Amino acid sequence: MSRPMRADARRNRERILAAAGAVFAEGGPDASTEEVARRAGVAAGTVFRHFPTKADLLRALMKELLEQVTAEAATLATEGDPATALFEFFRSLVRRTADNRTVVGMLAVPLDQPIASLTDVVATLLTRAQQAGAVDPGVRADEVMALLTSACQGALQGGWDAGLRDRTCEIMLRGLKPAKGPKESR
Repeated sequence: MSRPMRADARRNRERILAAAGAVFAEGGPDASTEEVARRAGVAAGTVFRHFPTKADLLRALMKELLEQVTAEAATLATEGDPATALFEFFRSLVRRTADNRTVVGMLAVPLDQPIASLTDVVATLLTRAQQAGAVDPGVRADEVMALLTSACQGALQGGWDAGLRDRTCEIMLRGLKPAKGPKESR
């Protein structure tokens, strides 16, 4: 049985993760854990006590990111506007993936694995959007997940700037909307 983490240790861990996110986003794969410690305001030993290797630190960052994304999606599913929540979540996840490109890339984890954990909440967002008339009733959750995975994978590419990322998302999201007339199709 593990002991609960002391409050100061928990605060240090949170500061380390926040600093690590910024350090790896700025410095890429060569960023040092010593810089993480400096920015977190802790000794390097404190970083290594919480995260013995850089890979452990990156996995913790990825886990935290996934928890944040899942919480955001759940909030949108229960409190968001049904007509816009799915689109809002889609854009947000792609933007977060781009912002955390280094962490995701360094872990060399196939992106479809973490995203798959969001399937249930995305299905809820989709159903609500369809009920609101914002998404074509023939769109399936697995299709939305495939688009989401593809968009996030594209956001990991170094050549994508924010404008290209946003335009690509809009093209994908437009394809989810109901057809306007008999000649238009998804």
